[in-house]
Order: sequence, then C-alpha cells, then structure tokens
Amino acid sequence: MRYLACMVFVFVSVTVFAEDWPQHLGPQRNGISLEKGLISAWPESGLPVKWRAPGGVGMSGLAIHDSLVVTLVQKEGQQFAVALDRDSGNMKWETAVAPAFRNSMGNGPRAYPLCAAGKAFVFTGEGILAAVDLADGKLIWKVDTVSQFKGRIADYGMACSPLWVKDHVVVTTGHAQGSALAAFKVSDGSSAWIRPWSDTIGYSSPAVIEVAGQSQIVVYTGSNLRGVSLSGEDLWRHPYVTPYDCNIVTPLKIGKDLFISSGENHGAALLGVEKTGAGFLVKKRWESQGSTSVLRNEWQTSILVDGYLYGFDNVGGAGPITHLTCIEAATGKVAWQQARFGKGNAMAADGKLFVSMMSGELIVIKISPEKYIELGRQKITRGTRQSPALSDGVLILRDDESIVAVDVKQTK
Repeated sequence: MRYLACMVFVFVSVTVFAEDWPQHLGPQRNGISLEKGLISAWPESGLPVKWRAPGGVGMSGLAIHDSLVVTLVQKEGQQFAVALDRDSGNMKWETAVAPAFRNSMGNGPRAYPLCAAGKAFVFTGEGILAAVDLADGKLIWKVDTVSQFKGRIADYGMACSPLWVKDHVVVTTGHAQGSALAAFKVSDGSSAWIRPWSDTIGYSSPAVIEVAGQSQIVVYTGSNLRGVSLSGEDLWRHPYVTPYDCNIVTPLKIGKDLFISSGENHGAALLGVEKTGAGFLVKKRWESQGSTSVLRNEWQTSILVDGYLYGFDNVGGAGPITHLTCIEAATGKVAWQQARFGKGNAMAADGKLFVSMMSGELIVIKISPEKYIELGRQKITRGTRQSPALSDGVLILRDDESIVAVDVKQTK
C-alpha cells in the first residue's frame, strides 16, 4: 500500500525536471520519467550496485530532488524523514517527525515524500503532515490531520502521498466528522480549505489532471472517484466501492478520460467526464469487473505508454497470484499477459519498465504491446512494495533494512 519553481511541471513542464523524481509516481505523477540513455541490454556481470545505505522499516517510497534522496523510515521508536546523497549514499540529515506507527498490515510510514519549494513534505502512518527544510532537515511545521479534523486513522494506515496545488499541500485525511480532503498552506501548515465528505477513507493519492477542459484535483476515496477544483470546490463524483475500502491507485488520464482500478477482485473502468450546463456528467467508456476482470490493480498504479496500460492484475481478495498484464487502454482488450509474474511495482523510462518485486528482484522489461520481453533480473533488496525512483541514470530502491542505488545507464 499504500514539488514554486520546481513544481511548475505539475501543470506545464515535461522536460526541465526529468532528472528528478520529486514525488509519488515521478515528475508528472504518472510513473514515467523522460530520461534517456538507459540500458538496452542486460550486462553480463549484472547491474552495478553503486551503494547500499542503512534505512529503516516502512513502505514509504523514494523522492529525488537536486541529488537528494528523501524517504520516511521507522527506527528507534520514531518515524524519521531522511535524506541521502544520490551519488554516494551518505546521510545528509534525518529528522524525527512522529512516534512509531504500528499496524497489522505492516509497521511504519506509507506515503511518498513531496519535494517542493526547498522543502520536503511528508505524511506519516497515523496522518501527521510535516514540512522539513531540504537543505538541513530542520522541522518547519507539522500538523496532526486526523486529530485536527476529528477523524480516524485508516484501517491499514494513512497512505496518501502529498500533492502540490497552488501554494498548498493537499492530502486525504481521516474523514469522519471534519474532512476527507484538505489543503494546507505551505508557509505554516495552517488549513486552507477542506472537503467534508462522508466517503470511506481509502488509500489513494490524488493527482492534478485536466478533466473536461480544466485542471482538477482527481481524488479516489474508499467509495468514490471525485473531481475537485484547484481552489477546493466539489465538481463531480462517481461511486466506486471496493471491499475493505481498498481503492489505492492514483487515477490516470487516458486521452480525455480517467482510468481507475482496484484489487480485491474488483476490476477496472475507463470513465469519461463531460461538462454539461448543470455541471458534469460521468460516462463509462468501458468497465471490467469481478473475477473475470482484465486488470485488478492491488496497490500499483498502472503505467500508460503509447495507448497501452501495463499493470499488475491480482487474482482474488489480495491473493498470492498476480499477473503482469498489458491492455489496450481505449478498449480494455488484453494485449498480453505474463501469468503468475508475482507482486511488485513499476516505473517506466526510455522504453523500459523497471520493476521492483516483493521477492527482492529488480526486473527490467522492454515496453512492447506485442509481447513480454524481459531484458534481465537481479536480486537487489529483501523485497518491497514500492516502485523504484530514477534520477540521472541512478535507480533507487528500498526495503525495511536498506536504501540501494543501482546504475542503469547504458554502457558505451
């Protein structure tokens, strides 16, 4: 389960920050890096490990900004925001932001950091949102979002990765009485606006997506897909209820439409949101539900490349069988499936999928809608749920013990 000059990319830039991975799902919040010059053939001696540094417990992902690798770890009875040098693995700073978080589905923090405006914004397992200085790790502010809005901690822990929106940081909160979605001022963490829905909490991270001709915050709660204006007004909603509130992936834009998927044998849907005189109308382009669904993303957001989605299809209620599947995004038609591939998570760059597995393997796959083409695989970690992060040809992975850097540049 589960970035203001440097954040302009959320809305317009696709090249200036291609070397960074400053938030959940990378520069464009879609799992894709624009970096080139990465490996096209598997080295005879395997991928070189540049460094391996001590980390800590948790499922938080990795953000990379200006040669700093930032993540959340749990150790010594606390949750820490930590920063390491991308090229050497040397610790730059570590800052305690909350007490240890314990949960039957895994201890420690879940969410990815967000690097923006000289700060790292982190969200802990019990819902504490904090801002620390990227230069030295000094704690600037923090707020207990669950307590502030009289909510409750999600059953499997708070997992929303912070989103930058118009000088605010946005996260889903503990719902209940006060707020389901909240924006906080970057300067001091004070409340900017809230949306007090009665939705179940869910575990997804929102994204800014152009919908029906306007930029919107698209939010996937435990019971609805919703559109919200950048200033915090409700625009539309589409019910989507999954067992155990396990709506986890981040919504993806496909053409003018939105793609969502859930595990627990739920399925997937492509939805069109159209502007009408009275507001917005949501239409189903296609859907594939239940035990015969073409794609049931358990916690991994699928990746869209050239009209095809590459994703993990989990069989049953969080069952042990997971297929790696490629489907035609516009129709939901299966292009190919690598059966019993296993549980993992992926990011894409330079025509390849880089997949980190719960088995600890890093698998590199050539992206093709024609067939599954594996370039190679190598045991790197003890196993992780999080996708790798990429910056300047260095792939960063983590587990409950270590943070590891792997060189994936094309050798001359």
